[in-house]
Amino acid sequence: MVPEYLHPDGGILLFAKAPRPGEVKTRLIPTLGEESATALYQRLLERLVNNLSEDQVAPIELWCAPDTGHPRLQRFQSKFDIPLHQQQGDDLGARMAFAADEALQHHAYIVLIGVDCPALTSVIMDQALQSLRCGSDAVLIPAEDGGYVLLGLRCTAECLFQGISWGSETVAEATRQCLDELGWQWEELPVLWDLDRPEDLPRLWELGLDLGKG
Repeated sequence: MVPEYLHPDGGILLFAKAPRPGEVKTRLIPTLGEESATALYQRLLERLVNNLSEDQVAPIELWCAPDTGHPRLQRFQSKFDIPLHQQQGDDLGARMAFAADEALQHHAYIVLIGVDCPALTSVIMDQALQSLRCGSDAVLIPAEDGGYVLLGLRCTAECLFQGISWGSETVAEATRQCLDELGWQWEELPVLWDLDRPEDLPRLWELGLDLGKG
């Protein structure tokens, strides 16, 4: 049966790493250990994909690093028929730019997200996609740490992906400046939080999520 998406013309580009110990959630390893940090990442990824797929928000594309070969990533393709793509580029900006350019060839509008925001729900995703559907050129959901958890686009521009200090507290502000300089019509949705540091872990339970160790 073909899914009846809320946004059939849109696309969700989910950037994910292969869940390998020592390579994901590295800032949580001193607190959780490699295996538990990897298990946490894997649960966050599976929860996000499951929710978005079950709620049929929009077609999902999984953009994988370092490649598409990990069995956990392959399972999303077999279970949900989600296409897997290998990330291309020397830094995060280049990888996002490549994916956005590719995806906008077959979607009218897209959102780019990662795995690190447990508070990013299907309802919020629908709001972002609805803004694009109604004519916004871009949508931004900033993160508390100065980055962003979602960037939605109807088209791309170099300043969105080049000359930005990825991982710094200036990412969202640099993106705002770019959008203003482009003269685009864009919307900013309320701030959310990323799960990056040990002090963020208790907030999982505030959301009612049991995503702890092992």
